[in-house]
Amino acid sequence: MRIYDFEGFPNPARVRIALAEKGATSKVEFVHVDVMKGEHRSPDFTAKNPSASVPVLELDDGTTISECTAITEYIDHTFEGIALTGRSAKERAVVHMMQRRAEQGVMDAVGTYFHHATPGLGALETYQNKEWGEKQKERALASMRYFDDVLAKQPYAAGANFSMVDITLFAGLNFADFAKIEIPVDCTHLAAWRARMAERPSMKS
Repeated sequence: MRIYDFEGFPNPARVRIALAEKGATSKVEFVHVDVMKGEHRSPDFTAKNPSASVPVLELDDGTTISECTAITEYIDHTFEGIALTGRSAKERAVVHMMQRRAEQGVMDAVGTYFHHATPGLGALETYQNKEWGEKQKERALASMRYFDDVLAKQPYAAGANFSMVDITLFAGLNFADFAKIEIPVDCTHLAAWRARMAERPSMKS
């Protein structure tokens, strides 16, 4: 299988962390897509993913899967090891609920702020609405406070066990650093969780 991505970008990082957690990094081929030169908008690439975004997983039979949650789901059920999407029906439901909150509230909100409120992005963004970007910054900060409350009561973002929600939230906070959105200083539980996550080998790599 192949993964088309741009190493160092936040969403590709989520998939790379998931693979590392499963001990499966060496079992896939990574194909570089030069997003900075607009390769993600080429006809060849949009045939794989009409959304023109990375990462994309391509299976040996030609099937292409985009969206990090879907790719992580496939990885989780393909390779042995830690469960990233939950095991019981209840755990899986909670993981997917919290995944949605982490993705929309932090990762996507930070991404929208970055793409709409950052000047001079060139090939990365062909349309910008700064006011919308600033509104999404507010949403990202509110979501950080929400997860701070969550992590005051449990060790991981979706409960007692590490999951893809922790991957998404961690990558989202790293993206927030890049976008110059600081975690509120009173979010001490979120900060402590982040420091703990940073020690995981998958996060370090």
